[in-house]
Amino acid sequence: METKEFLKQMVEETGVSGFECRVAGLISRVFGEVCDDVQRDVLGNVIAVRRGEGDGKRPSIMLAGHMDEIGLMVTKIDERGFLKFTQVGGIDPRTLVSQEVVVHGREDVLGIIGLKPPHLMSPADRNKAIPMHDLQIDVGMPVEKVKELIRVGDVVTVKRSFMELGKDVVACKAMDDRVAVAVIYECLQELKKLRHVADVYAVATVQEEVGLRGATVSTYGINPDIGIALDVCHAAMPGVPEQDTAPMGKGPSLAFGANIHPKIYERLVEVAKEYNIPFTPDPTPAGTGTDLWAMQISRAGIPTGLISIPSRYMHTSVETVSMADVKMSGRLLAYFIASIDAAFVEGLLCY
Repeated sequence: METKEFLKQMVEETGVSGFECRVAGLISRVFGEVCDDVQRDVLGNVIAVRRGEGDGKRPSIMLAGHMDEIGLMVTKIDERGFLKFTQVGGIDPRTLVSQEVVVHGREDVLGIIGLKPPHLMSPADRNKAIPMHDLQIDVGMPVEKVKELIRVGDVVTVKRSFMELGKDVVACKAMDDRVAVAVIYECLQELKKLRHVADVYAVATVQEEVGLRGATVSTYGINPDIGIALDVCHAAMPGVPEQDTAPMGKGPSLAFGANIHPKIYERLVEVAKEYNIPFTPDPTPAGTGTDLWAMQISRAGIPTGLISIPSRYMHTSVETVSMADVKMSGRLLAYFIASIDAAFVEGLLCY
């Protein structure tokens, strides 16, 4: 499968944090085409393995990109059949007004998040954002039918189709962080052309948006020699300071700082320069807010690195990325893996 088509299928699928089964099934099937083994753990992480060459103990590298997405959860069905809701993960309520949504109940139910027309608002209300507790989902059904199909606790996703903007740029919901899963897939395809001695654990993690839970348990179980997390970072966009972003379409962002092992960062930079892969250095003095934060402190500690894909409009339903960045990030990751041997892993202990 082409990486763009895989990304399209992933972002159009549902998988709110804690409810990732549908997108996990898709990822399991596709990773199975390029890996030696695919399993799911009890928390729901997809763990695929591509074994390295040679006998004896081989280095192990874990790649982690989270497959969960932010969403909503039904908290009340009122007497008229309207749905009150709360957020799962970080959502800006200003982005919800007039959205089409899918309520994942006994069956998928379409709905809209409506808002009182400006004609009926007071002058003060017209000039302020509406808090989430004042919003509601309208599914257009009598209350009896609503209660037959929907229950308190059902999750809700924004209804959004994958869009191609020009030649190379794509947008949809859930690019954070299924674009990273697409990068891992691109890497696995590239590795078929290369020799590598390291065993590669390709992990699509769950529940990152609500506390890095999937990365915590999967890293503990795998106990890799090296851990690489993949996530999105803020791409350059109007109104945002340049120092807080990375250019889109010019390769991945490579973080360095307390959450990243310096020799992992150095090797990523060396490989990028050797293969003429552009990148943006990203000084990160403390935690990265990604799966890497959990990976680094698993068991006795894991040497870690972070590759980020620039994305505009993070945590909205129109997260926007460049497929060129996906390709370059996948190539960088594959060549990095091909460069790793037992001597490099042993050298990580003395820096």
